[in-house]
Amino acid sequence: MKKITLAIIALVGMQIATNAQESNDTASNDFNKWSVDLTGGVNKAVRPLSTGAYSNTPSLYTVTGGVRYMFNEKFGLKGGVAYNSFQNDDNSTEFDTALYNFSLEGVVNAGNILGFRDLTDRFNLLVHGGMGYSQLTTDTPAAVRNFGDGDNMISFMAGITPQIKITNRVAFVADLTVVGNVRQNLTFDGLQDQGQVSGFDGFYVNATAGINIYLGKAEKHADWYSSKNVAEEQIADLQNRLAKVETDLIDTDQDGVADYLDREPNTISGVAVNTKGVAVDQNKNGVPDELESTLDNRYAKKGDIPSSTTAIASGDDVIKKLIEDGYVNVYFQFNSTKPETYSLESINYLIKYMTENAGASAQLVGYADEIGNPATNQRLSERRAQKVKDIMVAAGISASRLTATGNGEDASVDKNSAPARQLVRRVTFKLN
Repeated sequence: MKKITLAIIALVGMQIATNAQESNDTASNDFNKWSVDLTGGVNKAVRPLSTGAYSNTPSLYTVTGGVRYMFNEKFGLKGGVAYNSFQNDDNSTEFDTALYNFSLEGVVNAGNILGFRDLTDRFNLLVHGGMGYSQLTTDTPAAVRNFGDGDNMISFMAGITPQIKITNRVAFVADLTVVGNVRQNLTFDGLQDQGQVSGFDGFYVNATAGINIYLGKAEKHADWYSSKNVAEEQIADLQNRLAKVETDLIDTDQDGVADYLDREPNTISGVAVNTKGVAVDQNKNGVPDELESTLDNRYAKKGDIPSSTTAIASGDDVIKKLIEDGYVNVYFQFNSTKPETYSLESINYLIKYMTENAGASAQLVGYADEIGNPATNQRLSERRAQKVKDIMVAAGISASRLTATGNGEDASVDKNSAPARQLVRRVTFKLN
């Protein structure tokens, strides 16, 4: 018993000293450090007892109280006071004694060391050990004894304390503590003085249950705090924040304005935008200024159509001429089947013409630029033509009057010029 108790005390002392610096480095506001406890239960006096004297197994009663301070979530100190009442059982010489104990113990949060926080936030285990001062008093009649009223001794103790958290402020605790008394001359029954006894002659066991009350302003006490789990939560939070930042920085239309700030997230590639991601369009005609000069080459302007030409006899013929000569096209963003907003008017030209000319039919021919795989671009050109057809059918033009085909890549422009590539990402119309 002596060797075991001394070993526990030495271990607790070394751990507290080793971790003193660590405790100073720990953010003191992360967890509460103070707590008080109150427990009650039973005891068993093992030795020494007089011949013919026996205590109950277990014997009522034991009351303990204490104040604990944790340096960090693993190690702390506890000051305690205990009262034990020892009484005879039915087959024993009659006796009634009391033992008072004042102690200072090191506390190890075994639950945190063993990784309980990875498994549960409700159950924990403390280990404690230390030394104190004890006084044994007796009510045995003076006529029966030939010695003083009590015995003073040094005590060494060690124990384990399971905990069940009820709230962040209260925990249910049970405790089993073994106590060894040094130089205990008086027997626990108070009937015999053994004279000067050296070493751990006295030995008894306490079993109690009660509550821990946690003090402080933090959410948790050190008993239930895990710096590892907090670090993992902080890392996960940082990862979530980083993922959000990465998402926020996505710039789908590559105009230099992140999507979450971009009021026009589908701006044509390469055109100038303002700080809100909207394409610069000073004349408010729906066409980005940088594209107007190139689109003028595709769209007819007033005066471009020779009104004296016999081939153009009516308004329908003018529209037909514009369509047939390639002035009316539907343009698309890079690798997209969504028509540019300003191109919807081109679709409207064809819809109006076919609505007014019930016998007319049209072939929709899609194209793609040279960026990418030819086979992929062939399919893309077909999907663009089909997209325009779907829009026209939705607008009331019979699908039987429309055919959609794809001619793949249009290599007629410089593939290194972004504005030029914009001109060939299109669907053209052929009237029948």
